[in-house]
Amino acid sequence: MGIALDHRKELSKDWESRMASFGFEASYPLSPMQQGMLFNILSAPGSGVDLQQIVSTIREELDVLALERAWQRVIERHPVLRTSFAWKGRDVPIQQVHQRVPSTLEQQDWRHLSRHEQEVRLEAYLRTDRGRGFNLEKAPLMRLILFWRAAADYQLVWTFSHALLDGRSNPLVLREVFDLYQAFREGRDLEIALPRPYQDYNEWLQRQDSSGAEVFWRELLQGFTAATPLPFSETPTRLADGEASYGMEQIHLSKALTSELKAFAARHHVTLNTLVQGAWGLLLSRYSGEEDVVFGATRACRISALGGDGADLMVGLFINTLPVRVRANPDLPVVAYLTALRSQSFAVRDYEHIPLVKVQELSDIPRGTPLFESILVFENNRLNSILRAQGGNWEKREFRALSQTNYPLTLAGYGGETLLLELVYDRSRFGGAGISRMLGHLQKLLEGFVESPQERIASLPLLTETEWRQLVVEWNDTASEYPRDKCIHQLVEEQAERTPDNVAVEIEGQQVSYRELNVRA
Repeated sequence: MGIALDHRKELSKDWESRMASFGFEASYPLSPMQQGMLFNILSAPGSGVDLQQIVSTIREELDVLALERAWQRVIERHPVLRTSFAWKGRDVPIQQVHQRVPSTLEQQDWRHLSRHEQEVRLEAYLRTDRGRGFNLEKAPLMRLILFWRAAADYQLVWTFSHALLDGRSNPLVLREVFDLYQAFREGRDLEIALPRPYQDYNEWLQRQDSSGAEVFWRELLQGFTAATPLPFSETPTRLADGEASYGMEQIHLSKALTSELKAFAARHHVTLNTLVQGAWGLLLSRYSGEEDVVFGATRACRISALGGDGADLMVGLFINTLPVRVRANPDLPVVAYLTALRSQSFAVRDYEHIPLVKVQELSDIPRGTPLFESILVFENNRLNSILRAQGGNWEKREFRALSQTNYPLTLAGYGGETLLLELVYDRSRFGGAGISRMLGHLQKLLEGFVESPQERIASLPLLTETEWRQLVVEWNDTASEYPRDKCIHQLVEEQAERTPDNVAVEIEGQQVSYRELNVRA
């Protein structure tokens, strides 16, 4: 046994030596989610799919050298930020951690431009930046650019491949960057505890037994044979060359309604996420006319990872997108409907690390067709709220996260004082007006949950007040003016002269023209 171990150590040392000669410090397999994202990116080059952009507005005097040094230190600390992917000539793709990767902070001075021109140029940059994508074989798979807008007024754009980081990692990285920046500009250093590397999670994944998960997902999806059709026959947008292929519409719920939803969720032992999932599932059911619908939902997958040992503080990609099956029996009371959804979410936790492609194989969906075409992403707090809540200089900074999936319809929900619902949609398939109506219907269903918790879900209203008024009042306003000084027979005589052959009366399949009616009169 000792000889075998010694031999293995020698092989390991030899491998490490060979890796170092190529400038790599580690090499290991991709997680299932990384594999899926790699496939999406390679299948649609230039589309901007699975690319993340974080726009930071910084209203303070900035020491650019200290900021660049802080980013370099953070890249050195986290192997995942020094990672690239290799797949050519391989049966299975791998990720390689580079020993050293330079941080380059590009700068542009926009102080001579008007605020309007700055905004126009920023949006143009973000579109072009998304289309550039990354060469996934070359690290770093991130870039930084700083726009100087005025004295003590900057915008920093951090662009990176989603295959490296999930939403829970973003505040971890940004906290480190700005904490180190503050230390460096004050002439001191800062020691920050180092979290476990992302490689630990991938190695943990390789050791998991998937047999239980396969049984669970096969049973959960049994009998579901076709993806839920997406809504709208509305004419989509005709895209010009260089125009963004994805659009976004959003709606902020009021503080009062958000508070009512949170209280309702606590009272019935569900979550705000459950309410949003319930409204989305019910909306898809109403639009499609099907009681059995499936959509995708991203799961953080950190509580169950690594036995809960340090996963919350790790930087990397942990999320997984998995199906949610909603049985919208019209006779179900609202609370029972939502409780069933929450129970399903709890049950999934033990089986949430299985690859989506494997789940699809376990379903009754025909090969080559998607299991779902819409996904839901929910976060309890927005990135901006998480970071600004720290106070101090963080209150002088604002953060906006932009992303795009490979699905034609993505609903994002963000908690906080006001619930934000955001729909990102494929403009070649949907129009903005229809997407706005959908958001209004979502809000109406959420209001219905609170107002009528014991009602049948079939009884919940869908139309907004504006749509209801249009349908009931405006479209039924068919009254017309007619001369008050003439009798009806005189009006018929005049109409018979103008349009003698037009139909005047129709009853039980027989028609009488104005000429015939006048003759009979």
